[in-house]
Amino acid sequence: MAAIRPPPTVRPMSASAIASLPLRPLRALQPLSWLQRAWQDIRRTPAASFGHGALLAAFGWLIVAVAQQRFWILAGAFSGFLLVAPILATGLYAISRALERGEPAGWSTVVAVWKSFDRRLVWFGLGLGAAGTGWVMTSAALITLLAPQPVLTPVDFLQLVVSNRGSWVFELWLGLGGLMAAPVFASSAIAIPLLLDRDMGVWDAILASWRVVAENPVPMAVWAALVMGLTMLGLVALMLGLVLVIPLLGHATWYAYRDSLPPA
Repeated sequence: MAAIRPPPTVRPMSASAIASLPLRPLRALQPLSWLQRAWQDIRRTPAASFGHGALLAAFGWLIVAVAQQRFWILAGAFSGFLLVAPILATGLYAISRALERGEPAGWSTVVAVWKSFDRRLVWFGLGLGAAGTGWVMTSAALITLLAPQPVLTPVDFLQLVVSNRGSWVFELWLGLGGLMAAPVFASSAIAIPLLLDRDMGVWDAILASWRVVAENPVPMAVWAALVMGLTMLGLVALMLGLVLVIPLLGHATWYAYRDSLPPA
C-alpha cells in the first residue's frame, strides 16, 4: 500500500501573508460562467466526469438501503454526505486543471491524484467527515428526542416534522443544519482546489477560502444557492440527477478557485 505523501516544502503562512494574498473581485452572476465552463469540461471528458457522478449517486443509494427504515438517521446522513462531497470531487478538480493546462485528462488523472495520498487532502477530508458525522448524530438526536412519534419513513418525516404545525422541530433542524453548513461551505469554497494546485497548509487554504467568501458575499451567496438548488434537483430525481449534478458542481468549483485567485 502506498505511503501517505507529506506535502513537500509546505510552510504555514503568517496571518499577514494570508490577509495580503491577492484576490480577484467576483461579479454577482459570475458563478453562472463557472457552470458553463464546467459543462465544457464534462463534454471533453464524459467518461470520467459522469463516472464520478455515478459513483456518488450509487453511494447515495447505499445510504438509502442501509437507513431506509431509520429515516431519523437518513435525513442527517444525506446532509452529512453533502458536507463531505467536496473532497470526493477532488478528481474532478484535477481533470479541469489538466484541461486548462492542455494536458490529457481522464481516469488516469483521477487515479494519479488519489494515488498521491497527499496528507493535506487526507486531513481536510477527515475534517469534513467529522463535520458530517457530527451533523448526522445531531440530526438523529434532535429528531428522536423532539418528534412526537418515531420517525421511520419519509412520510413520517413529512407528517411529524415538516408539517407539524404545533412544533418547531423542522425549523430548529433547518437552523442547526444551516449553522453547520455555512462554515463548512466557507471553509471548502475554494480550499480543496487550492490545496491541489499549490503548496499551502490546510489552515492557510481554509483561511484563504473564508477571505474569498467574506470579500465576495453576493457572488458566493449566489454560488451557494446554485449548489443547493442543483443538488436538490439531483436528489429529487431519485438521485439519478446526481450523475450530472456532481461533475457539474465539481468542475465549476475549480473555476471558482481560478477566478478568485490569480495564478501563483
